[in-house]
Amino acid sequence: MKVDYIIVGLGLAGLAFAEELIKANKTFLVFENHSQTSSLVACGVYNPVVLNKFTAVWNGAAQLEVAMSLYGTLEKKLNQKFDDKFLIKRVFKSIQEQNNWFTASDKPLLQQFLNPSIETKKRPGIVGDFGFGTVNKTGRIDTLKLVRAYRSYLSANNWIRFEKFEHQKVVPSSESIRYNEIECKQVVFCEGYGITENPFFNYLPLAAAKGELITIHAPGLNIDFLLKASVFVIPLGDDLYKVGATFNHTDKTATPTAAGKLELEDKLKKVLDIPYQVMEQFAGIRPTTNDRRPFVGLHKEHPRLAVLNGMGTRGVLIAPTMAKALFACIEKGVSLEVSADIARFQ
Repeated sequence: MKVDYIIVGLGLAGLAFAEELIKANKTFLVFENHSQTSSLVACGVYNPVVLNKFTAVWNGAAQLEVAMSLYGTLEKKLNQKFDDKFLIKRVFKSIQEQNNWFTASDKPLLQQFLNPSIETKKRPGIVGDFGFGTVNKTGRIDTLKLVRAYRSYLSANNWIRFEKFEHQKVVPSSESIRYNEIECKQVVFCEGYGITENPFFNYLPLAAAKGELITIHAPGLNIDFLLKASVFVIPLGDDLYKVGATFNHTDKTATPTAAGKLELEDKLKKVLDIPYQVMEQFAGIRPTTNDRRPFVGLHKEHPRLAVLNGMGTRGVLIAPTMAKALFACIEKGVSLEVSADIARFQ
């Protein structure tokens, strides 16, 4: 069997790269064994502003444009809605934060996203003595729904195998890659935390971070925006809200914990002053990096092996742009951005 590409892993990165292949009429086969859950449990928020520091996300405006184009295309292709657009309201903790917001909203990279006015109106159920700042052009992709729909789409076209990819069976050469009965021109690894078991790319310094979230039922809250404080609170409809997230750099299991739930509820007490009930709890391992830049590029000795990983907490925003960049690198020899290229570790 011959194909142009093999993709290993179908989270957001693998999905975005598959779309590049389809647009270019390339043949491919995806291997997915459901071992990595970060894309499935992710909140899916796209937001081009770092709300702890009121700074612009790396290439945020350009990445947002690419991402919105991709998700709009997927909604039409799969005939489902994945994009829930809403505002983000950042809770201020002090007068100083208000002043910092005013300063940030005047910066060229942030003007289109930060509303310079401060909302002082009290919101029932929310602790917000110093008001709120509003972020525009934000929203949430339902990543679980999207990835599931896309897997079904690939399955219907016989473009995916739901089985474990066995790295030791990869036979690279200068002309092609052989894997079992398949011969291809390129293998692209989009494995998330699974990269730690990949003998070709496990040298990359992944700084994985476990994240836990809870879903709460809070009938008294009644908000249609994302609330950002020490935790975020995302409306899901029917008085349900997703709350997160923790950061744990030592626990590398995707199992929810009592400690994670306690941490979220302790923080939530400082954000909401109404009763609520915890309905569900989730956990996943984020493929984060120490320099907060993704891992994209070609293997030094075997350039027909490529990696698309390390999207961290902003996979919804970053993955579409990085998929385009990697495809252009492979097919047209276009140089990758230095800060994202894995050549920085060679």
